[in-house]
Amino acid sequence: MKPKPYQIGFEKLKETYNTNEFKQGLTASEAKKRLAENGPNKLESHRTPKWKMFLRQFNNMVIYVLIASVIITLLMGHYSDSIIIGLVVVINAIIGYYQEVNASDALEKIKQMLSIEATVYRDGQRKDIPAEDLVVGDTVFLEAGDNVPADLRIIDSDNLRIQESALTGESNSVAKTAEALMDENIPLAEQTNMAFASTAVTNGSGSGLVVGTASDTEIGKISQEVSAVKQRKTPLMQIIDGLGTKVSYAIVAASALIFIIGLIFDTYALPVLALAVVAMMVGAIPEGMPATTSVILAKGVSDMAKKQNTIVKTLPAVETLGSVDVVATDKTGTLTKNEMTVTDILIDDQELTVSGTGYEPTGEISDQGKPVAMTPKLKLLLQAGYYANDTDLLHENGQWHINGEPTDGAFLTLYHKVFAYNQPQEFEEIDILPFDSDYRYIGKLVKNKQNERILFVKGAPDKILAMAKKQDTNFDYDGWVDKVERFSKEGKRVIAVGYEKEPDTTNEITHKMIVDGLNFLGLVAIIDPPREEVIESLKVMRSAGVEVKMITGDNAITAKSIGQSLGLADEIHAITGTQWDALSDEEKITAADENQVFARTTPSNKLEIIEALQKNNKVTAMTGDGVNDAPALKRADIGVAMGIKGTDVAKDSADMILTDDNFATMSSAIKEGRRIFDNIKKSILYLLPISFSEGLIVAYAILTKQEIPLQPTQLLWINMVSAITIQFALIFEPAEEGIMNRKPRKTGSKLMSRHDVFQMTYVAILIAAVSLIIDIYLNNKGVGEVISSTTMVNTLIIGKIFYLFNIRTPKLALSKELFSNSKVFVFVGLMLLLQLFLTYTPFMQEIFSTGPITSLEWGLAVAAGAIVLVVTEIDKMIRIKLQK
Repeated sequence: MKPKPYQIGFEKLKETYNTNEFKQGLTASEAKKRLAENGPNKLESHRTPKWKMFLRQFNNMVIYVLIASVIITLLMGHYSDSIIIGLVVVINAIIGYYQEVNASDALEKIKQMLSIEATVYRDGQRKDIPAEDLVVGDTVFLEAGDNVPADLRIIDSDNLRIQESALTGESNSVAKTAEALMDENIPLAEQTNMAFASTAVTNGSGSGLVVGTASDTEIGKISQEVSAVKQRKTPLMQIIDGLGTKVSYAIVAASALIFIIGLIFDTYALPVLALAVVAMMVGAIPEGMPATTSVILAKGVSDMAKKQNTIVKTLPAVETLGSVDVVATDKTGTLTKNEMTVTDILIDDQELTVSGTGYEPTGEISDQGKPVAMTPKLKLLLQAGYYANDTDLLHENGQWHINGEPTDGAFLTLYHKVFAYNQPQEFEEIDILPFDSDYRYIGKLVKNKQNERILFVKGAPDKILAMAKKQDTNFDYDGWVDKVERFSKEGKRVIAVGYEKEPDTTNEITHKMIVDGLNFLGLVAIIDPPREEVIESLKVMRSAGVEVKMITGDNAITAKSIGQSLGLADEIHAITGTQWDALSDEEKITAADENQVFARTTPSNKLEIIEALQKNNKVTAMTGDGVNDAPALKRADIGVAMGIKGTDVAKDSADMILTDDNFATMSSAIKEGRRIFDNIKKSILYLLPISFSEGLIVAYAILTKQEIPLQPTQLLWINMVSAITIQFALIFEPAEEGIMNRKPRKTGSKLMSRHDVFQMTYVAILIAAVSLIIDIYLNNKGVGEVISSTTMVNTLIIGKIFYLFNIRTPKLALSKELFSNSKVFVFVGLMLLLQLFLTYTPFMQEIFSTGPITSLEWGLAVAAGAIVLVVTEIDKMIRIKLQK
């Protein structure tokens, strides 16, 4: 097996990458040759033309039927019908187009993350070149503030530290060394002799050999995964598309059958029969369904933005949350603050606790719940942590943040929880010994106003404890090691702190001064704390039957500890990325289901975990903030990115953005998604029987050789205008009781139950029957065709209004639920005004073939609507009684 770059020693590196002395670099001619062979160090992305996106909106069975209706009416010269049906087609296409055009463009953002310039050695000289011109075999110089321009094998490190959290999920900057690593399959977060494109150098300097450019870099592989990921249709869109197709096929088949019967029995002349069949199709096709669904979703999107600090980029996403079985989430910055916090201080036999989380310096030090008295040793420990530091704590725009290392930031915050942020400094800095990965400590020499000098040191416990043992032979080394191990098992990072008084003439720190012995002050335990609001949110989600999986680049001990403190599950099971890679596809499906914590994962692992969950028929949400989350965010049924700390790549790959980075919003969003689904279901169950009743009326007329009582334009008016008025009232229906105690909908479950189909059938027949009875009654009275068709239009509309009050709630309509949505009455009033406009204005009478009707006709329409409400409410009463 070919060794990986991190496993190769220096001499083998030169041979493998065909380069001479590293500091000599490639020759200009060799670099030009390699650039021509392998291409520039940049990522390519391909965009779908917007005209293609627009044309895709017409690839829908409902639209096909309507387009066929436009063509038929055009050929027959019924231009007003053609125009109105055509407008419906175009409006639906525009709505769909604007949903799709807002889709992610993560690849563009990944391209922008790559460095613009790089410092390389060419022909023995150090020079700056465009990062695009880098080739494999180049030697790149790095220093603090640089972005790494390609994947590098470190060959020289002088206290070099690189922040890789966006790529690996590791909170702290990683100290880089040049030594080869012998193990195989080392996770990215532990490849300490590698530097990855798009990561940032935070400390020191060094150089590295380019071993991967463009799509061969780790971020390039992520970009390929993002572009290769195919998003699944959301559960709602699967249901609606399937329902629309089935209904359309059924209506086309029924229309064809009616047309054939009409031809055989010569019911009408061919042009009249064709127009009648078109009227039947237009009446029965639920063309208002896409518009209504889109508006309900758009209202949900608007509500989420206003009430939940959430930006939803695609309309179906807002409902998808309501059907999720699993939320897979990144740890750092999502479940935790990504702000290292001191939780415990150990001095002598005292174990003190520290309250407050994050970098905001609020909280106190306590001993068994009581505020602790400040002792000289505790004060000295706080000062040592504060001064042995190379980071700044800043308060800007009302936010506390750091410039430097998270661990150092935790010590600064701890100090200012006790001592005011702007108070005068007690010590003045003389010299600093920066943190070095070889020594694993940081030291700072300071002096007070009396010119007394103190050397403060903090670092890895094994180093500091060994120095304390040198200073004091009676020092309880083993006892303190046990304490370090105990806190480490809790997932906490442990830092040891010490000091040494120095002669007044000392002006420079040396390693010998530290190694020769230190006075031990104590241990400090630090953790990236769970977000407090997340714990309550997880309880709500678990009661709703939604599992939460933590996927992180952190180590398994820390991740499992965080999972337990959050309450992810009653019993936490963890698996590492290396263990995951060893599983078969079938084993991965089982592992994805059984484990709650996935540690030391790669971007590919995250994507595979999402895919494994989906193969197990789980509707999956993914939350994250890093570049490494992008493929999984895009693949998930709904991707949710953090708005403040999230990278642009993560935001562009996601369907939804939490603008306040508050994971707790997820439980509110799931509730909102469920409410929206309920309202869409109510809307569809409301829309279909009305549409079918119109089709039945026309079919009855054709089969009985009677005049067609409704024109295609009248049918479109009933479907579309009511869809954007009274049907909109369902948008504002509140969530039903116990909505978050229900289990998620099963993947592939049907939208309608048997009773829903039964009710839809009898309501369609009932509305058609009472409308036809009224039409027959009016015809027997000698009322003209225009008045009888106008009466039928109003009968259908009034029937829809009465039926609305039944479908709104599972409880009885005439109860306190009647006023739970006051906007219903506004939309009903608007619909009635439009009906008056349709019925009595000459302009509308000419377009829609209507005429003025009397109080008798209005009375008949109201009576028909009342019959519909009474029958459906009796059905509901029987169901409520059976359920009890």
